[in-house]
Amino acid sequence: MNIEAKTEGKAAEKTAERIQGKTQTRARREKKVNQDLKKHLKYLIPKVSLALIREPGLRTPTNAITCPRDVAFFLEPLRNYPEEHFISLHLNAKNQVVGYQEISHGTLSASLVHPREVFKAALLSNSFALLVAHNHPSGAELAPSKEDLDTTKQLLKAGKILGVTVMDHVIVGGEQIYSIRENHPRIWDDPFGHLS
Repeated sequence: MNIEAKTEGKAAEKTAERIQGKTQTRARREKKVNQDLKKHLKYLIPKVSLALIREPGLRTPTNAITCPRDVAFFLEPLRNYPEEHFISLHLNAKNQVVGYQEISHGTLSASLVHPREVFKAALLSNSFALLVAHNHPSGAELAPSKEDLDTTKQLLKAGKILGVTVMDHVIVGGEQIYSIRENHPRIWDDPFGHLS
């Protein structure tokens, strides 16, 4: 019986080795096919990788933003800039500020803003919503210009398409804050201009 068991054991080992050899051969073949496929599918242009870099700042969750006055604390630096700055505050699903981005800064009376720049960092940081703001330096009137309203409409349209809500567009000047949403709610009711 010992001889039979040894013979059966050797046969089983040889079968196992044969199966293992076939499995290794199949794995090598699959690896080769995958390498060939990767070479075949290689792009002729450089690959672009994106990374989000969070700079040091307030790390504790903030209170939820429920009205324009709630953002005054975050917009304090805008009060002191000698030229116009446009920023976006990034909000989570609880409407807490989780970060900000300076979109542009310009001259004494204007800064250029495009939805592409406004939403780029918002999308990378998985923002649920945005609140955009800019300052009117040198004591300029807080009422929005036609360009301010047009920019707001454009951002609302882009936000609807991208799934990132624009909560408000706030203008800061001196100690005052002006909410375009509070003073022009119709823009939020109809950002695509169907009611006009």
